[in-house]
Amino acid sequence: MGAKARKASKKTIKKGSSHFSHSDSKTASADFLPLEGDPSRELPENKPQQYNATVLYIGRIPHGFYEKEMDAYFQQFGAIKRLRIARNKKTGKSKHFGFIEFENPQVAEVVADCMHNYLLFEHLLQVHLIPPEHVHPKLWRGFNYKYKPVDYVQIERKQQNKVRTLEEHKKLVEKIIKRDAKRRKRIGAAGIDYECPEIVGSVQPAPKKIKFDED
Repeated sequence: MGAKARKASKKTIKKGSSHFSHSDSKTASADFLPLEGDPSRELPENKPQQYNATVLYIGRIPHGFYEKEMDAYFQQFGAIKRLRIARNKKTGKSKHFGFIEFENPQVAEVVADCMHNYLLFEHLLQVHLIPPEHVHPKLWRGFNYKYKPVDYVQIERKQQNKVRTLEEHKKLVEKIIKRDAKRRKRIGAAGIDYECPEIVGSVQPAPKKIKFDED
């Protein structure tokens, strides 16, 4: 074996040993992470979460769980600022969803985590936080815990029982007589022999004129 061959073999051995030591240093660095001093290995800082939302949407509200019951139940979490259940304007019945606002945003976050999908009277409550920018400006307009629906029956009763003048009474009687005449025609066209009773009060006596003696 010549001198040139020996030099070439020594060079290959040195290259292999240097490559092996470099790979060992990489695996060691991957296996053992430095505790301090390496900025690339630093863990991200846990920044505190910013709680801003205080309004909650509550869906699938069961029957009987209304303003008073909700106010008494959710007060165990914290102070309630406002509470509203969507209701029908005519009947006043619940639409089974509503909104609640807490004074503390952290309390609202806890309520959303605890009460979402909570089983209450065979209903799974749907509770979600509403971001402040998505809260409608008219959400709390006209809200009232003691909501009283409009009594249309009472309004109609007053309309029917009001005191009418002679002219108004005549117009009312004329309408009744026209409807009765149409009803009699339909009965006769159907081949039914039926004598309809006369309408009482259809003839209104004319008011008497009173003459006063001139002094």
